Amino acid sequence: MDKALIGRVTALLVALALLVVPHLLPAAPLDLLSGAPTTPDRTESANQNFPGSAFFFAEGAFDPVPGAQPAPHLLKLARQVTSAPAISFRGATALDSYRAMNCLTSAIYYEAANEPDEGQRAVAQVVLNRVRSPLWPNTVCGVVYEGSERTDMLCQFTFSCDGAMARTPQAAQWARARRVAQDALAGAVYAPVGLATHYHTLAVRPNWSGTLTPVAVVGAHIFYRLPGPRGLPSAFSIRYAGREWLSGPARRDWSARPMPAAPREIMGPAPYYTVPAAPIPGARASGAKPQESLPESTIRPEWRNTGQPII
Repeated sequence: MDKALIGRVTALLVALALLVVPHLLPAAPLDLLSGAPTTPDRTESANQNFPGSAFFFAEGAFDPVPGAQPAPHLLKLARQVTSAPAISFRGATALDSYRAMNCLTSAIYYEAANEPDEGQRAVAQVVLNRVRSPLWPNTVCGVVYEGSERTDMLCQFTFSCDGAMARTPQAAQWARARRVAQDALAGAVYAPVGLATHYHTLAVRPNWSGTLTPVAVVGAHIFYRLPGPRGLPSAFSIRYAGREWLSGPARRDWSARPMPAAPREIMGPAPYYTVPAAPIPGARASGAKPQESLPESTIRPEWRNTGQPII
């Protein structure tokens, strides 16, 4: 073969190599370029992972916005959030105020006992937002225990109908939830969730979540507001009734296995009154037979840390 031809072919091959090889380099695994990671990826571990947990492990995801007050457990999802007005929810009598306090404390405790303070305040805000919406009862206890007479687990807050309340509260956690409830009823507003009326843990995705507008992730829960006119400030104009006819769930006949707790003299009085025997005005009786026992719940390994506080 002519030496000149061989030279031209060689030059062409070198030129092609210079054009192609640089495009292949980025395809190399990143750990070969920067060294193997020093710590395992926590989101890949079944013991520390649950659906949605990448929110918590993503670097910088919960960093506060520059110039804003630090909120390490908050991830905003909406550009603009309208805060609920600061309103004091004062009962018509001392008994009404006591019932409202204990109903809201129960909601905070059983829904978010292991959450950071921001998470507990967010749950309290959802309850009070519902009180001021025409779509729900206009009392605190009415909102918290709506549907608690059901036996199909479709009550508004599942703790009120799934037997969770049969477990004796832990004294320290109950006291913390009570402080949050007291502040919320006195008019303290948790602004980041705005007028949210729904939430769920990041470990699940209920079918209604796609119909609502996400507002924020606070701790292990994501909060939503109603779309359209029902989610506007003008829709939250119902006055707090002040009369708390309910004082606890409609059913209290769960066969419980109470968790170890402090003695009653340390715990103080029971967290709620006994429901009066007299019928409640406007209440509808349920024809379902009370469920006598509930099975012990089981948790899949990848969900076992759901609801744990973020440190």
